[in-house]
Amino acid sequence: MAALTAAVGDTPAPGVFRKPAVRKLGVLLLIAAVLVPLAAGRWGSGAWPGALTVDLSGPLGTASDWIVDNRDSHPLFLHFLGHVSNVVVIAVRAVYLALLAVGWAGVTAVAALTAWRVAGIRLAFGTAAAFLACGLLGMWVPTMQTLALMVVAVAASVVVGALLGLTAGLSDRMHRALRPVLDTMQVLPAFAYLLPVVLVFGIGVPAAVLATVVYAAPPMARLTALGLRGADKEVLEAVESLGTTARQRLLTARIPLARKELLLGLNQTIMMALSMAVIASVIGAGGLGDRVYQALASVDVGAALAAGIPIVLLAVVLDRVTGAAGARLGDAPAPHARLLGVCALAAAVVVAAAGRFAGRLEWPESWVVGIAEPVNRAVDWMTAHLYSGVPVVGGTADWAGRFTTWVLDPLRDGLQWLPWWSVLLIVAAPAWLIGTWRTALTAVLAMAAIGVLGVWGPSLDTLSQVLAAVAVTLVIGFALGIAAARSDRVERMLRPVLDVFQTMPQFVYLIPVVALFGVGRAPAVAAAVVYALPAVVRITAQGLRQVDPAALESARSLGATGAQQLRQVQLPLARPALLLAVNQGVVLVLAVVIIGGLVGGGALGYDVVFGLAQGDLATGLVAGAAIVCLGLMLDRVTQPTGRRTTKGA
Repeated sequence: MAALTAAVGDTPAPGVFRKPAVRKLGVLLLIAAVLVPLAAGRWGSGAWPGALTVDLSGPLGTASDWIVDNRDSHPLFLHFLGHVSNVVVIAVRAVYLALLAVGWAGVTAVAALTAWRVAGIRLAFGTAAAFLACGLLGMWVPTMQTLALMVVAVAASVVVGALLGLTAGLSDRMHRALRPVLDTMQVLPAFAYLLPVVLVFGIGVPAAVLATVVYAAPPMARLTALGLRGADKEVLEAVESLGTTARQRLLTARIPLARKELLLGLNQTIMMALSMAVIASVIGAGGLGDRVYQALASVDVGAALAAGIPIVLLAVVLDRVTGAAGARLGDAPAPHARLLGVCALAAAVVVAAAGRFAGRLEWPESWVVGIAEPVNRAVDWMTAHLYSGVPVVGGTADWAGRFTTWVLDPLRDGLQWLPWWSVLLIVAAPAWLIGTWRTALTAVLAMAAIGVLGVWGPSLDTLSQVLAAVAVTLVIGFALGIAAARSDRVERMLRPVLDVFQTMPQFVYLIPVVALFGVGRAPAVAAAVVYALPAVVRITAQGLRQVDPAALESARSLGATGAQQLRQVQLPLARPALLLAVNQGVVLVLAVVIIGGLVGGGALGYDVVFGLAQGDLATGLVAGAAIVCLGLMLDRVTQPTGRRTTKGA
């Protein structure tokens, strides 16, 4: 194929045929003219031919039986996985017991004084208020359980993600090799790998931590690689001219230059780890997630919100404290900084000791404030007044019906109407236009693998929902990201809203979404947009804010307006970040496909949930693998590769 492309490229062609895109399309049409008649004549032109499918239920059932039979005797489990499980349990238990030993007053004091030491008195008061709110909601012990689990899971995710990102950022070959691995880790739905994780580790904390690491480590890896690969070439050349070694250049130049991407990666890892709290509760994680899950099982939105708010507060506090600590890296220490730190530590110890001697380690029951009943009344009011009958604009049920009728149904029916070979050609064309023939081949093979797995129809249904959700997410996300990048006030206003959207467990806002939009594919799309939007907005704003100020100053000196600076300078220079925003939007939308299966989204999401509920490894993993293939295909279709991307990065 490469030789054919080169031959076409070497042939003199006038006008439009000299353009690389036209030559690629010409080669693709030539290949299609040869292969399509042969394939259609042998297997037909309808849906994916049954002769090309493979039944995996037998091998997967055998693998499941082998794990169950050998989990207590095989050396792999006894001498490796068993030790991993024990280390995780010991680490989580140690953190949890330490938090309980300090008591609610001590934990609040340590957190507030740490925030004061890192970022000032304002964040200290906010941190103290957040921890006190967890107690007032009656969720102190579950909060400590979740905090202990998240401390261990986030630490492991950051270490794993940073190491993967380091190798991908320093080596082009490793970058290409790790892309499908990271895609698989992040796109494979949590429900799909919960079953094999439970088979290996059993119900409990180790399985929950491992599932969280698999889900939360990829953003750290991607953003670490992005920061290292996007380091200023002139700075690196200047450092190299001083005779530094590769290790010295990494520690003194590359990592400091990538600090903002590293902090954003830490932020995304914390957010995604906390968003897994509810899903992890399904396999015995306990804590706040378990309270949310139990409340939603009884359709108690108020109780679910009471447990969901502390998750958001934890995420906000960790986000602000780690962000402030990272922003001060490299700054000169303030006068008497060490003395202030010692005084803060001593004060925290005094508060913790006073609480222990007074017998006030547990949060007093008389201080608990119930919010479940007022919240449930508010949800009932919204359902009664907004679901239908709103003058002029119509109710939310009408919006959902129109979106389903005008967008989702035509998109699904159109994809399922297309012959299987035409779908492969449609996938190959954009992948080759923006990348290489290898990119196109990978995308086509990923799409073909879906047919081989025997889930062609449900996958196209899921693809239609993903395309609609991604389109809505990108339109809103890019608009808000641009506004946040151009206005500090907008950025400050959006930040807490984005924190809430990204950290509130999907299960918590699932019932209000269903209450407003009903059951079906439209609420599944709405939930996906809400979940994916914050990452797109953050990465877009970050990329635009990091554009070289000298380039903007040059544009201003030439009389460029604000809109011209955005179109001609900021957007082109922020292209790598915008492409990463698209990638994260696709990944996060796919992550909520499973949640959508619980509210009528059907298709692959329902198959994964059904497989987990019934212990059917074949159904769950096949549907999960199909979602991974969809994610890989969409990644290759939306992420340019080749020389232009390398130079742009």
